[in-house]
Amino acid sequence: MTAVEVERGDSPVVLSYPHSGTDLPEAIFQRLNARGQQLADTDWHMPRLYSGLLENATQVKALFHRYVIDANRPPSGESLYPGQATTGLVPETDFDGNPIWRDGEVPDDAEVAERRQAFHEPYHAAITQELERIRAHHGFAILYDCHSIRSRVPRLFEGRLPDFNIGTNNGASCAPVLEQRVAAVCAAAEGYSHVVNGRFRGGWTTRHYGRPQEGFHAIQMEMAQIAYLKDEEPPFAYDEDKAAAMRGHLAALLESLERAALDGALTEKEQGNA
Repeated sequence: MTAVEVERGDSPVVLSYPHSGTDLPEAIFQRLNARGQQLADTDWHMPRLYSGLLENATQVKALFHRYVIDANRPPSGESLYPGQATTGLVPETDFDGNPIWRDGEVPDDAEVAERRQAFHEPYHAAITQELERIRAHHGFAILYDCHSIRSRVPRLFEGRLPDFNIGTNNGASCAPVLEQRVAAVCAAAEGYSHVVNGRFRGGWTTRHYGRPQEGFHAIQMEMAQIAYLKDEEPPFAYDEDKAAAMRGHLAALLESLERAALDGALTEKEQGNA
C-alpha cells in the first residue's frame, strides 16, 4: 500500500494533508469495530476543497487513514496538548472517546513501531524533501497544513468551533507577517468566524517544520466541517455551494501567503523575528 502521494510545483507554498487519507490495509480495517470502520475522524474532502486554488503549489498527501497511524502526532507519541483530551499516535478511541478497535485488537508497541516505519516516516520524509527543494529555490518555504474537524466535539472543545482555526504554535512556527496575512483574509470573510491559536495551535507537523529562522514557515488551518459539508454525519457529503464559497476565501488566503513570500515580505529580519 502506497503511503504518500506528492504533486510537485514551484510555488513557495507547500500544502500538506496528514488526515485526509482513507486507505487502510484490509487486515487493519477488519480489526476495527463497527464504529471505527466508519472512519468518522477523517478530514473529509480536503484535497478536493483545495484543488486548483494555488497554481503550481506542491502537495503532499498521506493516503493512509489516521487510524493506521496519525501523521500529525510526534513519533514519540507524546501529547501535544498536555492536560487536554486528544488522540494518540495510533488512536485507541475516536474523538468522542469511543473505542474503535475490536476486543483484543488494539495495536501493541511493536506494531505501532512497524506502522511508524511503514507510513509515518515516508510521509514526513516526503515533506522534508519538498520543503528543502522549495527553500533551495526561493530561500524559504511555507508549509500550509490542511485540516478539518466536526464543528462540535464536546470531548475536545466547548461549543461550536470557529470556521477558520489558524495555528502557528503561538507565533513560533512562522514569520509574523504570514500569521497576520492569514488572519486578515479570514477576518474579511463575511459570515465566517475565525480564531488564531485557539483550541488548535498546530500539530506536530506545524511545530516540527516551523523553523522561521532557518527559512521554514508553517501554518495549520483547521476548518469546521459544517462550513463545506452537507452534514457532519455519514456519508459526510461534500456541499458544492458551501464549498464554492469557502474555496473563494481559501484561494485568497493562499494567494496572500504566496504574495508575501514573492514580494519580499520574508526578509531575513522578518524570519528571525518569528
